[in-house]
Formats: sequence, C-alpha cells, structure tokens
Amino acid sequence: MRGMVDPGDSRSDWLTLAVDAARAASDIIRRGMSDALDIRFKGAINLVTQIDVAAERAVVERLRAKVPDHGILAEEGSLHESRSPYRWLIDPLDGTTNYAHRFPFFCVSIGLQKAERMILGVVCDPLRDELFTAVRGGGASCNGRPLSVSSTAVLKESLVVTGFAYDPKRDTNVNFRHFEAMSRVVQGVRRTGSAALDLCYVAAGRSDGFWELSLSPWDTAAGQVIVEEAGGRVTDFAGRAFSPYTPEVVASNGKIHDAMLAVLSQEPPPARD
Repeated sequence: MRGMVDPGDSRSDWLTLAVDAARAASDIIRRGMSDALDIRFKGAINLVTQIDVAAERAVVERLRAKVPDHGILAEEGSLHESRSPYRWLIDPLDGTTNYAHRFPFFCVSIGLQKAERMILGVVCDPLRDELFTAVRGGGASCNGRPLSVSSTAVLKESLVVTGFAYDPKRDTNVNFRHFEAMSRVVQGVRRTGSAALDLCYVAAGRSDGFWELSLSPWDTAAGQVIVEEAGGRVTDFAGRAFSPYTPEVVASNGKIHDAMLAVLSQEPPPARD
C-alpha cells in the first residue's frame, strides 16, 4: 500500500514516523498552554486533560496510517492488539499534573517494542524544543547531538532523581523510605514529575541516576532505550534485566548502579515502641 512503512524496512523509517508523531503531539501540547483546561480525574490525584486526549489521537492516527498492523498501547486508552511482533507504547503527555499547573516539565514519549525487546525511543520536550531519540544499536541523541551518560563514579558526588506514586495515601509502596535512604548518601535528590524526561536526563549526563516505583509501560518504554544507547544501565530493583512492564526501575550511568541498588535494598528501620 502506498505510503505504508513495510515491516522489512530499516528502523530509521520507524524513527522518522515516531519523530513526526511526537512533534505533532508536542505542537498540540504547546498550543494548549494558553487554553483553559478541562481537567478530569482517573484516580484520587491522577489527572487527564483534553490535551492528553488530543495529543494521543495525533500520535495514534499517524501510526495507524503508516503501520496499521503494529500493536498500540497508550496511556489514555488507545489499544490495538495485533499478531505483529511490533508494539508502540505511548504516553502522549508525561507529566500531566505539571502541565495542569503550568509547571514546565512534561513531554511526549513514544517507544517501539519488537517481541520482548524495546528497539526505539523518542521523547520530545515541547517547551525546550529538545528531541531525544535512540534506535537499538545506533546510539542516542538530543536534537541530533550524540548523548552520553555522566562519568560520576560515587554516590556522594551524584545527583539522582525519583518520583512518587499517584496516591500516597493508599499506595503503601510510595518510595518515602527509599528517598530518605538515598538522600543520606548522594549529593542531591530531585523530583520532577516526568519519568520519561528523567530517563532522558540520565542519558544526557544531566543527572547520574533515577529510580521510581509504580510506573506503567508507557512511562519508561522510550527512556529505557535512550539511556541504554547512551551507555547507561537500566534494571529493576533486584538488578535484573528491565522490561517496561516491570513497575519499578533503576537507571544510571552504570558506575553508580550497584551502589544505588544496595541503598534501595536496605531494610526499613524497626518501628519505635
């Protein structure tokens, strides 16, 4: 079919497609900064706006037009099951709470999975006009410039980033204990509100490590590839190979990874009488 990307084509075709989709969604997000928002709740404090929905529609329409046989899993409900080994994992607006408050840290995240492995990642920051991309085996870049993780070798000199569950009043695994333990041994800890951008910042060497729990596949799919292709390491809390379907993630420059895992594995102190 004319205009279709054949599954036998190189991954550069899919990268071009993902970049086009991410930029289209980013345009919607950027324009929406001046609009009144229709804010709804998916959970106790988990938000969705009309901009999330419109951005997802823009991404999905472009993917379905070019690769209709590929599967799709997106945060705001777009789901297309397929026998194809390829599946797109989409977060049309990662950092919706930030966006709703006009806090300038959010992005579009698009990852492509082949069988059990992530092979492509695109993350677009609409406000800073930064486009993070990676193709498995081809390195990672930001706006065409190669990315490389930091060289920081010890935790006490590291800047690390984390996030928290959407409903800390109901979710018992909310990361406060890990946050306290990590804060005692690193140079600094930040909490930004966008896991996809947090991963990209590890890839760019802007931070040295990142950890978080209770995540969804679309939160980490693209960022995993970008970190790994920039020379970093991504695992679960036990140091096992990472899958976006694992709700917990540790990403780092590789040099501090084992030390981060050791801190995250610490038992909580006994309760006081």
